[in-house]
Amino acid sequence: MRLIRLITIIVLLLFAILLLPMSLGLNASSDLGSGQKADNLLDNSSLENPSLWQVFDILSSKDYVDLTHSFRPGIPHWDGFPNETVETVFNFSASGFLAQKFCLVGQWGTHVDAPGHFHQGKRTIDQIDVKEMVLPLVVLDVHQLVSANPDYTICMDDVSAWESRYGRIPQGCFVALRTDWSLRWPNQTAMLNIDRNGTMHYPGWSMEVLRYLYEDRKITASGHETTDTDPGIQTTKDNYTLESYVLGQDHFQVELLANLDKVPEYGALIVVAFPKPEGGSGFPVRAFAILP
Repeated sequence: MRLIRLITIIVLLLFAILLLPMSLGLNASSDLGSGQKADNLLDNSSLENPSLWQVFDILSSKDYVDLTHSFRPGIPHWDGFPNETVETVFNFSASGFLAQKFCLVGQWGTHVDAPGHFHQGKRTIDQIDVKEMVLPLVVLDVHQLVSANPDYTICMDDVSAWESRYGRIPQGCFVALRTDWSLRWPNQTAMLNIDRNGTMHYPGWSMEVLRYLYEDRKITASGHETTDTDPGIQTTKDNYTLESYVLGQDHFQVELLANLDKVPEYGALIVVAFPKPEGGSGFPVRAFAILP
């Protein structure tokens, strides 16, 4: 009987010792740094000072949406660019492994445009800070207006409506323009929407909105589902004033985004990851949203 009581006391003391760090409010970084292993990172962290592993626990519980089109030869692209080519350099039957050579312009598929794409001396792909690749995501949804008018360009009323619902567009965020134009992918004819007079009809940004976002709200980057920042009526005339403006502000943009219809207007994060070609003006990206 005495032995059982002694064992019980020892177990209770050990349990109290294990709980002591939590009662003192120690955070996960100090706990894990001392060599302890946390089976559940949330149980071993302070909510006031979460560790990166706790943040990962939270993010891994969320839904993810791929915002990227797969690319291949023949996908919709600017008419001035050559088509992609793919060559098999090594194959399984001859070499036991597969290796391919892809030849494409940087602005291919869902891609990033660096400031240096339009402005000599401004940042190129390799000079974009990795901190700019993970951002809060704001989605400006004008898809119903676009369905009624394919030439629609977003106006300040659309932005004001978003801010009346969710508050001020946060500084440093990524703003995506949802038009549902990506639902036409990968049909080049449908994406360009050219009439019999040769004029392209697809939606775009407006200068008043871009100035507001970049100069007033101080956003980090923007993106859209179409092949261009400027609406089709303007690009038909080789007018790329809006794209030149964005890149001229030393910010990057992402073109040909997908699946914005699956992302909420407020509360998500966007990750825009791309390779690091030295001096590159653009490159295909893998962009995705993490839903709230």
